[in-house]
Amino acid sequence: MTPARPAPPPAAVTVVGIGADGWEGVPDGSRTALLDAEVVIGAPRQLDLLPPECAAQRITWPSPLRPAIPGLLAAHVGRRVAVLASGDPMFYGIGRALTEVLGAGAVHVLPHPSSVSHACARLGWPLEAVEVVTLVGRPAARLAAALHEGRRLLVLSADAGTPAEVAALLRDRGYGPSRMRVLEQLGGEKERTTASTTADDWHDEPGDPLNIVAVECHRAPDAPRLGAVPGLPDTAYEHDGQLTKRHIRAATLGVLAPAPGELLWDVGGGSGSIAIEWMRTHPSCRAVTVERDPVRAERITHNADRLGVPGLRVLTGAAPAVLAELPTPDAVFIGGGLTAPGLLDACWEALPTGGRLVANTVTLESEALLADAHRRHGGELVRLAVAHAVPVGGFTGWRQAMPVTQWAVRKEQRTLDPLPGADR
Repeated sequence: MTPARPAPPPAAVTVVGIGADGWEGVPDGSRTALLDAEVVIGAPRQLDLLPPECAAQRITWPSPLRPAIPGLLAAHVGRRVAVLASGDPMFYGIGRALTEVLGAGAVHVLPHPSSVSHACARLGWPLEAVEVVTLVGRPAARLAAALHEGRRLLVLSADAGTPAEVAALLRDRGYGPSRMRVLEQLGGEKERTTASTTADDWHDEPGDPLNIVAVECHRAPDAPRLGAVPGLPDTAYEHDGQLTKRHIRAATLGVLAPAPGELLWDVGGGSGSIAIEWMRTHPSCRAVTVERDPVRAERITHNADRLGVPGLRVLTGAAPAVLAELPTPDAVFIGGGLTAPGLLDACWEALPTGGRLVANTVTLESEALLADAHRRHGGELVRLAVAHAVPVGGFTGWRQAMPVTQWAVRKEQRTLDPLPGADR
């Protein structure tokens, strides 16, 4: 007879989703968990939704919340702990933080319909065709990366002032004709949806802090069109000439091959275009750009904000000295400073097996370094040339831009050939 498997240990924490409808909307299983709990942790608004028969000790989350989680839970080890969450705890909710701290096996999640589900039901929007952008604890500038003609967005608001921030950003980025609606207290007795209006016509009116903003994106006729793939127009950037130009940029991002969640080092940031377009490929992509000129570093920050990736980290300093403090990259791009002693070797050593490195140059001195690196490490060495049609008197001719030499390589786990004479 096969012995029975032992029952899994009980979860350390039960996370219960609750909506604006309060206790009335909590299903029986979730009610049982809350009534049985000895400790309930949540935001003041959530705790106020519980009835008197929930006799557990009620604890309000401190601020900042994330660093407090381990100590707060450790103080109640051995007690039945429930945590309240708005809607679905695993959708931009406390559930993620708890599972990352405790492990998924120690957290039992009882979800409630999210505000996004409620909003799509009210608007008649298919959930899978909507992009969700959260501005809870995040800058409004990140909304800019999601702006494309005809897209439907649901913006999770931080407070009652978020709709006005959204309208201002839409106007500033050339999307003033976009239509907006604000849905408040979804699922509750005080539920309300504002009339549809454009961002251009938006008037800031006091509303409920528990809201979500629905946006139907429409670009103004004179606004620049920014695509969803690398190779944005050069005019999308403020720069002083230190800019990887559009066609070279698109080719460079192609070989860097960003994937969700990956981290890029952009060394010699210039205007930040490579790091910015790396991050625009997916919301979870991360990048650090290193720029020694403080004026350029400030310009990179501005460009990142304008183009919807305010999370770009800009490190002001000279490479390779400042690279030691950075987390391990998945890919490295070197757009400047190749002749700095030790820079190329430092970037190569920082890469894990499978990491990618791409370096661009227009000078003979740096080209010689890339040729030697190609000999030692392999990869692909190419020359990229772009010519533009320009007026030549009454005719049209080609004007050649400076050719760019590019080395692209993936770090393999193998022994490299020694330098010439190294065995003598």
